[in-house]
Amino acid sequence: MSDQPIDHALVRRLLAAQFPQWAELPLRPVPSDGTDNIMFRLGDDMCVRVPQIARAVPNISKEQYWLLRIAPHLPLRVPRILGEGRPAAGFPWVWSVVDWIDGEEASLDRLADPLVAAATLGEFLLALRRIDASDAPRSGPETGGRGLPLCARDGLTRRALRAMAAMPQLDDLLELPRLERIWDDAQRLPEYEQPPRWCHFDLHAGNMLALDGRLSAVIDWGMAGAGDPAAELHVAWGWATPDAREVLRDAAEIDQHTWARGRAWALSIAVIQIAYYLPRGTHPVLVDNAVKSLSELSSDSA
Repeated sequence: MSDQPIDHALVRRLLAAQFPQWAELPLRPVPSDGTDNIMFRLGDDMCVRVPQIARAVPNISKEQYWLLRIAPHLPLRVPRILGEGRPAAGFPWVWSVVDWIDGEEASLDRLADPLVAAATLGEFLLALRRIDASDAPRSGPETGGRGLPLCARDGLTRRALRAMAAMPQLDDLLELPRLERIWDDAQRLPEYEQPPRWCHFDLHAGNMLALDGRLSAVIDWGMAGAGDPAAELHVAWGWATPDAREVLRDAAEIDQHTWARGRAWALSIAVIQIAYYLPRGTHPVLVDNAVKSLSELSSDSA
């Protein structure tokens, strides 16, 4: 954590030190369920994005460099970096000023047609995957391990499954033996052997925006990098309905083995989130979404 609170006064000092032209604009915090950054609305059309933990700092730098380069290739809007903040005013890390994108969290109840939204997201994933990734950040610590071979997640996933087995509140919600079998089967899938592909790696309703009932933007690119695109597909179970899931798969042109690995990634991400956050009583929205994802993939015979 930073050694000082990330509050209104700090952000004012940072702006005054580096972007005085914006320092007197109205400033107000933006409610968020995110774990890495704190955001403040700046005026009517900007937002200040400040990391609140050390591990998020490289992600801010990644966004500052890469968003400008990949945005022209994508069919949905992404944040535009307006100011690259540096350590100042006693704050030790980089931070950003980005444009404010109108919209609301793209939960299914805010979308006029979930099938259209799923097709739009699939087309977005396909466009992202086609961007030249030869110089992109590779899967590893900066992507939270997403995009690496599934075997790299085996120990973490099995420990999370064991931890969940000791949580009685999950007994009526999840079939843990079935989840364990799904994970066991996934370890026998062929590994990804193609060149690494660009992925967002953290797609969920909170990182997608809807405007006028349509999917309109994808935000929070700190985890992005190049690796196995199957790791991107956890969104298919955490966000999409069964019908929409198939539309997304077709639009993104996902083959059978990538889809199967994506299902395993959905399981791994969800169980690790539940095992970590549920006992702490933090981030209930994230936990609820993880439980939904596991329920969906447990009933999905694909």
